[in-house]
Amino acid sequence: MTKRYKTIKNRSEGFYKEKGSKFIGIALPVRTEEQIKEAQEIIRKEYHDARHHCYAWMLGYDRNHFRANDDGEPSNSAGKPILGQIESFELTNVLIIVVRYFWGTKLGVGGLITAYKAAAKDALEQADIFEDTVKQMIEFNCNYEDMPMVMNLLKENQLNIVKQIMEADCTLGVEIELDQVDFIKSKLEGFESVDLIKQEII
Repeated sequence: MTKRYKTIKNRSEGFYKEKGSKFIGIALPVRTEEQIKEAQEIIRKEYHDARHHCYAWMLGYDRNHFRANDDGEPSNSAGKPILGQIESFELTNVLIIVVRYFWGTKLGVGGLITAYKAAAKDALEQADIFEDTVKQMIEFNCNYEDMPMVMNLLKENQLNIVKQIMEADCTLGVEIELDQVDFIKSKLEGFESVDLIKQEII
């Protein structure tokens, strides 16, 4: 039986304002911790003048890989309420960042919890939530000579590339439906330069 989980399709935003402080919630679909770090860098540049960039994320179909961060706010007043909304919506493979613009009036721990929760909740209420199927991510190296044929294989089987590093060799990460894994692996192993690095359920 195909395993399914709930996640979001695209970036969405929410908003909450209290005593002059503005809280902007940004929800983003993510697959890996590398994507999370990249997204955080983008949001920090986009909202470079904000006082705090608090966040929480969850990865994996079994929803047991997660993290929350208060970014200088009192302990458990920001990251935990954001994570609580991810859990409440029963989502995974999602990152929520709530940026705060402070305007002089302190809200207290209770007020912060309410604000971060509300901004995260609004972002998810604006999101396009859908059910996705559990896939396996295969990461591998190959040389540039085999690259065109490898890319044709991926295109023919409509595989989504989630990681791509072009250095001395090419490093690719692709997500594959579980019932396709053995077929795709056998095809990849037919290329002399392909070296499988790792595979994991996502």
